[in-house]
Amino acid sequence: MEIGWIPNQRQRQVLIFFVLLSMSGADTELGPYFVVEEMEKGSFVANLGKDLGLELPQLSTRRARVISQGNKEHFQLKVQTGDLLINEKIDREELCGTTEPCILYFQVLMEMPLEIFQAELRVKDINDNSPVFTEKEMVFKIPENSPLGNTFLLNNALDLDVGNNSVQKYNISPNSHFHVLTRNRSDGRKYPELVLEKELDREQEPEVRLTLTALDGGSPPRSGTSQVRIEIVDINDNAPEFQHPIYKVQVPENSTVGSLVVTVSARDIDSGAYGQIVYTLAHSSEETNKILEVNPMTGEIRLKKQVDFETVMYYEVDIEATDGGGLSGKCTLVLQVVDINDNPPEVTMSAITNPVPENSPDTVVAVFSVSDSDSGTNGKMVSSIPEDLPFLLKSSGKNFYTLVTERALDREERDEYNITITVSDLGTPRLQTQHTITLQVSDVNDNAPEFTQSSYTLWVRENNSPALHIGTISATDRDSGSNAQLTYSLLPGPQPGPDAAAALVSINADSGQLFALRALDYEALQAFEVRVRAADRGSPPLSSQALVRVQVLDANDNSPFVLYPLQNASAPCTELLPRAAEPGYLVSKVVAVDRDSGQNAWLSFQLLKATEPGLFSVWPHNGEVRTARLLSERDAPKHRLLLLVKDNGEPPRSASVTLHVLLVDGFSQPYLPLPDAAAPERAQPDRLTAYLVIALAAVSSLFLLSLLLFVAFRLCRRSRARSLAGCALPDGPLPGHLLDVSGTGTLAHSYQYEVCLQGGAGTNEFKFLKPIIPNLQPQGSGKEIEEKSPFRNSLGFSY
Repeated sequence: MEIGWIPNQRQRQVLIFFVLLSMSGADTELGPYFVVEEMEKGSFVANLGKDLGLELPQLSTRRARVISQGNKEHFQLKVQTGDLLINEKIDREELCGTTEPCILYFQVLMEMPLEIFQAELRVKDINDNSPVFTEKEMVFKIPENSPLGNTFLLNNALDLDVGNNSVQKYNISPNSHFHVLTRNRSDGRKYPELVLEKELDREQEPEVRLTLTALDGGSPPRSGTSQVRIEIVDINDNAPEFQHPIYKVQVPENSTVGSLVVTVSARDIDSGAYGQIVYTLAHSSEETNKILEVNPMTGEIRLKKQVDFETVMYYEVDIEATDGGGLSGKCTLVLQVVDINDNPPEVTMSAITNPVPENSPDTVVAVFSVSDSDSGTNGKMVSSIPEDLPFLLKSSGKNFYTLVTERALDREERDEYNITITVSDLGTPRLQTQHTITLQVSDVNDNAPEFTQSSYTLWVRENNSPALHIGTISATDRDSGSNAQLTYSLLPGPQPGPDAAAALVSINADSGQLFALRALDYEALQAFEVRVRAADRGSPPLSSQALVRVQVLDANDNSPFVLYPLQNASAPCTELLPRAAEPGYLVSKVVAVDRDSGQNAWLSFQLLKATEPGLFSVWPHNGEVRTARLLSERDAPKHRLLLLVKDNGEPPRSASVTLHVLLVDGFSQPYLPLPDAAAPERAQPDRLTAYLVIALAAVSSLFLLSLLLFVAFRLCRRSRARSLAGCALPDGPLPGHLLDVSGTGTLAHSYQYEVCLQGGAGTNEFKFLKPIIPNLQPQGSGKEIEEKSPFRNSLGFSY
């Protein structure tokens, strides 16, 4: 038990030692100190500060305290003065019994650094107990013919004090027949003997009454009395005699109750009642009477109670044999108790550190002491702990041990240890004691958060509602408590602005849920990336990052846009069709685009209405308008075709376009056939008619040439051309009013397209090339127009 005087009476059971333990300091002895029993609480014993050679502040800073043995707090150390004081009254008789000297061992423990001093205190006896006789009256039967000088054993008085304060002499009340002698035993105790100094005469005095007084040597002396009644009997001239004056016996302490110790035997040569012997225990203490019993008829001595070597190592008692005439003889029984290994070791925890922080090697976990009440080999002990634990046992003094960590602990690997301290003695059989310490490992923020994935891909459909939950990311932290509480945040991107990732999404700091801050437009932004950081709340905080890629899914929110023929031009676009065209002749090609992607941008073409059904057909996948049959004279010269362009979205979106077709006999003739084409053949071959025909042909040729130049000029204004083989490229962008679209359009003002006109035989082509100025200015949710495959029309233009 730990006893110490500390301000506010603070009792600490958890001590952390951060210094190396000194083996030499554990064996230093102090004292001995002396104190008189029954001193008042707070009495001065010694100044430990002077004896230890320490200054007064050192006792406090080094956390000096006193460790006593047993379960009582005998001392208190006043660290302010270094005085060792009595904490409670000390009763020497209760503490040591009859053992002399009475020594109380204790240790002085210095924690910082650890140093242990062995000390002893010797308790001096005071005369605080009076002699007491176990019997108030002793009765003796003495034959009248007893010779002078014959002695008779009297019961001795018991005095709990020792030394000079115990019984020193006996007195008898004045009489004419007896006096008393004080004898000494081998163990120092004194007992009285009654000596006959004058012959007895039963007829004159049949009974003698005396008072026996026991005096101790205290100052002042104490005394106790007992009555002695002597009955004078007739002659019995032979006293019993034992075979051996001393019986020495060894008894193991584990002997059972009722075990035979020894059988004593005495004989009396008298006959009759004077020869019958009765055995009794004489001059025995109260403790001896509890342990031994004698059969009065047989002399067998047996155990009434188990003996304990740790309590009493030997007993000495007189055996008295008394015959029927009152004569008696005595012998001495010396009973030696043999120690056996019947006491397991004891473990006393002096200090314990719980919990222990991880990543802290060589940390003192516990300080404890071991003890064994057995003696010799039975009292020697060894201590151990399991080998598979990261701890070591170090001896730090006489029967003191410290438990330290062998290496740094990892709470994430194991957060609790059950350490079993096993203390075994060296007796036969070996006894052991186990003491288990449940040690918690406290967390240190040594693990950064870990995302479940190094990168995340989230999908969100365009035109979403603001604050839409688009996904959740999560991270884990192997630490615990606040070290494992995570906070999510978005890292700033390299490009600030309204289109930065931080302006598009937000994250819930606690749950990791990502939300879209505004509606997204696939045509303006197909995907973007943002880095997310997860940080714990440790000190210092640790963090990790993950990449989140957000893919915007397209929705069918844009209708097809017809590039050719232009529907918002100042004059309608008219296609020329020769009457001699074969079936399948390419009249024109409808060119359209859709700003959406995937199947939302797959376009199909359909002929809704025609001036003459069955004359034209439209290929559904490329928008080519071709003749379905041969032309005849009955076919109207002008045709109006209404075509539908539809995407493949859900629901589908569409746009319509009107195509005008003009039937001509050839590209060298004017648009309309001349009335009466056979007139030149029937004209008069006069000179005036010839001039008219030439003039008319010239005018018609000029008209046709002007028309072709007009069409070419209008087409060249729509795109900026490059110089290709045999091609003439007009300069300048397409007119703004032709490409200006609203939120549902697909082309921006800043696009220009290359146009190439080719001559030659065969079917001419109009090729629609890639944009040469891709300068986008985002308006609403726009998207660049991708390069489209070439289309043809009857005018020889290629898109």
